[in-house]
Amino acid sequence: MTNDIETLLTALYVKIDDELAGPRRLGRPPVLTDSELVCLALAQSLLGFTSETHWLRYAGKHLTGMFPYLPQQSGYNKRLRSALGLVKRVIRMLAKSSDFWLDDCWIVDSTPVPCGMSRQTVKRSDLAGWAGYGYCASHSRFYWGLKLYLVCTPSGMPILWALADPKIGEREVLASMLEVEADMVTEHDGILLISDKGFAGRAFEALLEEHGITLLRPSRKDEKARYGEPMLKKVRQLIESVNDTLKGQLDLEDHGGRSCAGVAIRVAQRILAMAAAMWHNNATKAPITRSLIAYDH
Repeated sequence: MTNDIETLLTALYVKIDDELAGPRRLGRPPVLTDSELVCLALAQSLLGFTSETHWLRYAGKHLTGMFPYLPQQSGYNKRLRSALGLVKRVIRMLAKSSDFWLDDCWIVDSTPVPCGMSRQTVKRSDLAGWAGYGYCASHSRFYWGLKLYLVCTPSGMPILWALADPKIGEREVLASMLEVEADMVTEHDGILLISDKGFAGRAFEALLEEHGITLLRPSRKDEKARYGEPMLKKVRQLIESVNDTLKGQLDLEDHGGRSCAGVAIRVAQRILAMAAAMWHNNATKAPITRSLIAYDH
């Protein structure tokens, strides 16, 4: 099978229709179905369109064979924001449908998601109360926005993800994520979680042990060298490459969201794009599972 965006969208459409199609709603059915909406959102991220207006104009010219009906920008934006729960379910469905779901080694990291560049934007933004000021040590810069916490397999398949205020502690956010997804975590036996020093803490490690998770992280300056530390440097580069895919190829920092729902769905779109590409590459035995090259044109 040739890997291109049309085969990916067709396979995803069939997958969603087969596994996530709910009962028929009362009243007139939507002209653009939920399956088509998710595929349209996926194509937007893979093809690099950060503007919904530009995207719908392009799709109306080049993708009418796949999407006979396209809504106006306001209708598309409204449908997309209300589809956040559906997109999350699709991401989880794709992860479970791949070989990566069986991996018992997970990597966790956080990366900035800037949401404003001026003081005036901060004052009038609808994100006030959720977003905040943070510091990105890897780029030596301050920013105003959110932090994306991503738990993925070494290959990059998303397992858990969340957006949080940068001022909230990393351990607190991850503990909340594991609490919300406790049932999913219990499906995996003997998870090895690899993190950086920011997740260090005796109480936190004890909490992870209750979930059956072993934490592997670099030692702090006031600690002795921890078991398995020499291998961490190479493994940690994997999560950095995943973040680079989200930022470099999927334009994570150029999401354009101006409200809580807007930012959430735009980040979810990028994670969906990466998960869908990996799912399809895995199903078609592509040599590089996280490659998006076949789908970005």
